[in-house]
Amino acid sequence: MRFVPTFAPRRPEGIRWLRSDGKPNFGDRIHRREGDAKLLATRPVHTTTRTETILEALEKMAKYNVRVLPVVNPANQKLEGIVTTMDFVNYLGGGDYYNIVVNRHGGELISALRKECVESIMNPNPYFVTVTDRLKTIIEKMVLNNVGVLPVVFADGTIWGIITEHDLVRHLAEKIVGKRVEDVMSKNVIYIPSSATLGDALKIMIKYGVRRLPIVEEGGRVWGMITAKDVVKFFGSHDVFRYTTTNRFEEVHEIPVKVVGTPVYYTIEPKADIGKAATLMIEKNVSSLLVVENNKLVGIVTERDILYGLATT
Repeated sequence: MRFVPTFAPRRPEGIRWLRSDGKPNFGDRIHRREGDAKLLATRPVHTTTRTETILEALEKMAKYNVRVLPVVNPANQKLEGIVTTMDFVNYLGGGDYYNIVVNRHGGELISALRKECVESIMNPNPYFVTVTDRLKTIIEKMVLNNVGVLPVVFADGTIWGIITEHDLVRHLAEKIVGKRVEDVMSKNVIYIPSSATLGDALKIMIKYGVRRLPIVEEGGRVWGMITAKDVVKFFGSHDVFRYTTTNRFEEVHEIPVKVVGTPVYYTIEPKADIGKAATLMIEKNVSSLLVVENNKLVGIVTERDILYGLATT
């Protein structure tokens, strides 16, 4: 019997942090921790090109453990687009991009990975910031456009670096903030049962716009997590080829979700200060924490939640 998800729709992230005029309601922490994009950006930035194959880009993401690759012109390093882990999840079976796999490659795994190029799934009009943009502008652009990564470019479009939610959480983090995890967490946790398949996970991620899914055993115990990064690593490290004999995506989609996910996850209590959550995320190098009360999963808090909580009043 196939697993059919029946979750309530998620509201777009960021809405709760906006004033009535549609702008983020920034707190004084933003003014105390100012900085410009050139200083805040992570470097070196790992990039791809329009003509790099899907597999080459997946290999690069897996190697460097990143969830975004800016697409640049190899001749002048000017930004031409962006491709994310969610674009790959979409292509590998989660959404409309999978039609490329079916129609151009007949559902064949190796052909779809080695013969299709990044240009087919990249966003050619990405949001970005310039090296002189200030912290307030950077976070405002993230909030209003619901993005967690922004390429940083010079005035002529040449790539300089990249800014992620993780970079900004690290920049803004304080031990005690005065807001609780329960104030910023998502309570409608979208999860997947441990009996589900990789194909189920891909479809749920795209349908609900989430990059991470708790994997829950029968009875409600959390087994672990599967993230878009896990999916990319599974393909980019070539592990996928160990679990297939037919070279067909149909077989790949039947792989148990626990094969691709990981039993490692971290938890926090709803009453904990978000400063503690930020510190734990930085220490463990994770982008989310499961919120647990009395051994029961009551929510999930992400870097985006923490960032908006740190940045707003």
